[in-house]
Amino acid sequence: MTSAVRLIRSDALADAPYAYAATAPAGSRLIFLAGACPLEDDGTTTAPGDYAAQAERCVETLKDALAAAGASLTDIISTRVLVASTRQQDLVTAWDVIHAAFGTHDVPSTLLGVTVLGYDHQLVEIEAIAAVAGEES
Repeated sequence: MTSAVRLIRSDALADAPYAYAATAPAGSRLIFLAGACPLEDDGTTTAPGDYAAQAERCVETLKDALAAAGASLTDIISTRVLVASTRQQDLVTAWDVIHAAFGTHDVPSTLLGVTVLGYDHQLVEIEAIAAVAGEES
């Protein structure tokens, strides 16, 4: 299935590893996802202290939530990535994993360093909005 999301780029803006904007046509169904967290099936936090492993688990969680809503990563229209760190390198470590998971669907994204996240030992969280063509069946 083809994604309803159209990524927008502009030569007037600095080159970045993501689109600056995205649109979906009228009639698209928007899906607002809760923050995808690095939690195992038993509720424990994945790989305490490991930004890359937690980012990978967040992507897996995000994919599962999207599938439950009838969508996939290519239907995401924007993301916000939260990383519990004041070190830019930690943010980049998480971002590199997430960016790679999206492949060529480089959606508009915001990457933020935050003080703390909601679960014990949690370092990464991904918020997302997706858009799929048509109305919910």
